[in-house]
Amino acid sequence: MHLAIIVAAAENGLIGRNNALPWHLPGDLQYFKRVTMGKPILMGRKTFESIGRPLPGRTNVVITRNPDFSAEGIRVVESLAAALRLAEDIALVDGVEELVVIGGAEIYREALPLAQRLYLTEVHASIEGDAWLPEIDWADWREVQRERHAAEGNNPYDYSFVVYERRAK
Repeated sequence: MHLAIIVAAAENGLIGRNNALPWHLPGDLQYFKRVTMGKPILMGRKTFESIGRPLPGRTNVVITRNPDFSAEGIRVVESLAAALRLAEDIALVDGVEELVVIGGAEIYREALPLAQRLYLTEVHASIEGDAWLPEIDWADWREVQRERHAAEGNNPYDYSFVVYERRAK
């Protein structure tokens, strides 16, 4: 069982604006679906609210400090540690080897030291916003896959899907 993070970031480290993605890249949305389908996904409450509904085909685990928060089709927990325990139990039952953190910035910051894999969509543009990827020590990671895509059709920016795995210490 391992923990992964999936995130799209602009060249300047931007990951969000006004609690939403600051771009529309259908190719990245398809990649996100392919990587996360069938796996438990862990997210903060604001990320869940920005999506607006549970993502189908995945167990949606939402982390919030608000004890009154609930929504249909999700599991609510109070911490990343509780989310990991719940998601690991679900993954064992479902026969899945990977748990995936899907955001937002605060949850990424907390999960990054625990993650073994990073699915990074590099958006080849510098974009303004208000949510940033936490600082990553790239010496701890090795690139294992890269797939570059040119801007075309509904995808207004060049982008790359890059997979990193944590180096053994």
